[in-house]
Amino acid sequence: MRLVATVAMLGLLGLSTAHAQGPRGPDRDNDLTDHVQTVADLAAVCDPRVQGMRRYEAIAYCQGFVTAAGQYHALLHPTGGPVRPLYCVPSPGPSVAETGIGFAAWARENPSYAREPALDGFLRYAQAQFPCPPMTPPARRGRPTR
Repeated sequence: MRLVATVAMLGLLGLSTAHAQGPRGPDRDNDLTDHVQTVADLAAVCDPRVQGMRRYEAIAYCQGFVTAAGQYHALLHPTGGPVRPLYCVPSPGPSVAETGIGFAAWARENPSYAREPALDGFLRYAQAQFPCPPMTPPARRGRPTR
């Protein structure tokens, strides 16, 4: 079931394997708001330093991507669930806008991930920014007394 949900989510985010590996043509280079594939692409639409007529679309795309990725992670890793989360956002956490801006800054500081799929990079960012506390081993049960 999780594999089906993961594949569906990746399809919604436009990150299918064939799509992620295809080249961008000259007509696509300036239109990332509907063709984000890599960490560099997502960072470009999330970067507040980018200006122009398409800035509002870029903000909407960035915030939608961040929201969808966060909600999907929360569904896969509910509080108290059997699977340890990939990252742990404090409460209260940053706003969606702050998260997008933080991701763009992280991507600038980590150019070695620029060509990775956008979702992979976003998860790397979230793990670095919001690490989970160390796991505590379950308490050992002593032998019952007779």
